[in-house]
Formats: sequence, C-alpha cells, structure tokens
Amino acid sequence: MTGPPRLPGVTLRDADRLVQTALDVGVERGFAPLAVAVIDVAGEVVALRRSDGARPMASRIAVAKARSALVSLQPSGQLEKVPPGITAALQAAYGGDFVPRAGGVLVTEADVVLGAAGASGAASEEDEEAVRTAVERWRAERAPAG
Repeated sequence: MTGPPRLPGVTLRDADRLVQTALDVGVERGFAPLAVAVIDVAGEVVALRRSDGARPMASRIAVAKARSALVSLQPSGQLEKVPPGITAALQAAYGGDFVPRAGGVLVTEADVVLGAAGASGAASEEDEEAVRTAVERWRAERAPAG
C-alpha cells in the first residue's frame, strides 16, 4: 500500500460531477431550487450543495434520502409503501436519516454500489428525476466508447 487506505466507491470528483449535474437538471427542467448530496458506501457525505433559494432544511433531507436509498439498496421512493410502524422504527434506528420519499437513488457501476445521491427542494418526484438523470449521465460519460 502506497498511501492511506480508502473505501472503494464514489470519488470526490465523481460526487462533484453528480451534484452539479443534478443541480443543472433542476434548472433545465424548471424545478424549484434543490439541495443535492452524494454519499459514499459508509453513508458519509462526500459532496453537498444547496442552490440559491433552496430551503435550508433541503440539505439535511437530501442527505437523508441518499442514506435511505443506500441502506435499503433501492430508490427511496420505493420505500413510500413501508407501513408507518416500520417507518417509525427505521427512523429511530437511523437517527432520523430515513426518509421514505422519492429523491434518493443508488450510484452503481456494474451492479456494485459505489454510494448514493439524494435531492430535496422540489416535488419528490422531481428530486428523484434530477438525481436519477445525473447518475444516468455520469454512467454514460464513464462507458467505454464503442
């Protein structure tokens, strides 16, 4: 080993690109101002930005949506069907960082989870559209030409 150990997964460069792309998607599509977060496989924030005009609480919710996707290994919007009692238990288990609303998606490559991205500030479906589109564009950029 030639340096300090590092977790596999999303890099700062990847996270910055994902956040900026999701913010750009929000502007392109006329969404309300967003906060966008990218977390690593340990659930820790790698990048977080809040657009001018986005509500301050959007930042924490964006992180929570990303963590919800990560711990459930599925988009956070699919968690909306979780019964309220289970949601309360999960909220307690994850210290409030469980948000069963659309807006959090996994960042994957070849079916390997690298991290997750979350957005908040617009309608939940728009939050998810922004991060899903960012991940799709990021994957397309990384795909080998040919």
